[in-house]
Amino acid sequence: MPGMNEPRRKRGAERTSNRGPAPIPQLPQRRVTNPYPPMALLSPDQIEAIHQASMHILENFGIEVMSPRALSLFEQAGARVDHASANVRLDRGMVDEALKTTRSSYTLTPRNPANTIHLGGNTINFTLVAGPPNVHDMERGRRAGNLRDYADLTRLAQHFNCVHMLGNQVCAPVELPANSRHLDTYFTNLTLTDKSFHVSAIGRGRALDGIEMMAIARGLTLDQLRDDPGIATIISVNSPRRFDEMMAEGLMTMAEFGQSVAVTPFTLMGAMSPVTLAGALAQQNAEALFGVVLTQLVRPGAPVMYGAFTSNVDMKSGAPAFGTPENTKANIASGQLARRYGLPYRTTPGSASNAADAQGAYETLMALWGAVLGHGNLVYHAAGWQEGGLTASFEKFIIDVEMIQHMMEFLRPIVVDEAELAVEALGAVPTGGHFFGEPHTLERYATAFYQPMLSNWQNFEAWQEAGSLDATARATRLWKKALEDYVEPVMDIAVREALEAYMARRKEAIGQGEP
Repeated sequence: MPGMNEPRRKRGAERTSNRGPAPIPQLPQRRVTNPYPPMALLSPDQIEAIHQASMHILENFGIEVMSPRALSLFEQAGARVDHASANVRLDRGMVDEALKTTRSSYTLTPRNPANTIHLGGNTINFTLVAGPPNVHDMERGRRAGNLRDYADLTRLAQHFNCVHMLGNQVCAPVELPANSRHLDTYFTNLTLTDKSFHVSAIGRGRALDGIEMMAIARGLTLDQLRDDPGIATIISVNSPRRFDEMMAEGLMTMAEFGQSVAVTPFTLMGAMSPVTLAGALAQQNAEALFGVVLTQLVRPGAPVMYGAFTSNVDMKSGAPAFGTPENTKANIASGQLARRYGLPYRTTPGSASNAADAQGAYETLMALWGAVLGHGNLVYHAAGWQEGGLTASFEKFIIDVEMIQHMMEFLRPIVVDEAELAVEALGAVPTGGHFFGEPHTLERYATAFYQPMLSNWQNFEAWQEAGSLDATARATRLWKKALEDYVEPVMDIAVREALEAYMARRKEAIGQGEP
């Protein structure tokens, strides 16, 4: 597997001779904040109406919970539980009590504290795409997910500073046994990056393995990690109104050990939720709050996020659509709901395009604007999402990184002071003159503007002479160069050996069964 059987990438000075003439321009590593007021599409009365509708859903319709352990927790807390149908009805008082113990912000610390993730407030973080069964690049085409590509996409996430966190499996390595491949992907995440990542919440075993391996990587006990979380998971609700056993068990395990949970209903309007945006938001809100309550029943104060993934379907075919105006509005409105409950907010950009093309870019950017205007704290699937989430694309990753960096620069406030106003410089340049040689310009020209890595600003003749490469073709060159320039973060050999030993023990214990 990459990082074990495959030769490791060269590090440090050994690699200098292999690099191109100049590194790919990228923004420095920094905590990204959104200094602008969040956009409010909904009035306070409309937010309250959605809240009341959600409470009606929880109190009168209920949620199906397929985990006996979760049913018992709800029953002990006073919920109305019908064991025959596994239906749980909550009253609004139980929701209010749970929200009293949640946190409005918290941090996730990976093995490199410099990459700590701040969730909440006005901080925004972007993650690598997660979950696709396929992978694609322009040279090798579309293929099933595999560990080699998984490792290369993970390396790209480490290389680019604007990718703050990894999702759960950038692509599924289908050549490995499904019951234990999470161990290989966790190991890849921990050795090829020093960033935080999401673990699989498909049952208790997969979640606990991620918790144990992060504890080993950081040199902590499970008790220490419980008070200083380092990983997260996404709990995808089986909309409408169902928590399956594996998701419920994963949620409870993460909450038990103090790790972050983002409860995220998958409410596609017209398919898994009402066709109207207000109805979909009411359902999403009820399902998200239900999961939030469960985390607090397991462990009051457990870190939990309000997750939203509301979009629509193509009513002609039933296929999911992303990056639509409805999806963008849902991203903004969901941020209002998350703030109403004082919870950090997870959202997503996306595209239904089957290629790293103009459609993929404009749909993703549309949804990304919704995520930013809605003050998302965790923008999941931000880099590499293609084909409605069925494919992780190398070229789309580069295009997305460029869009993320554009957004990061947009979020830098305008400075207005004496030096920036440049009144003296303006007076020194004669009417009809230019500012190219003005000292004020010469002092700032190198850093005055965002320097893109993908855009091409040559005139037509120069562009044609250079090969007439469009953005997708240029993206191919960039991901290949980024892999050449990648430097593997150092890991203590004893820690690596401890992780390898843990994997070996767990694979033997799992055998042919479920973890």
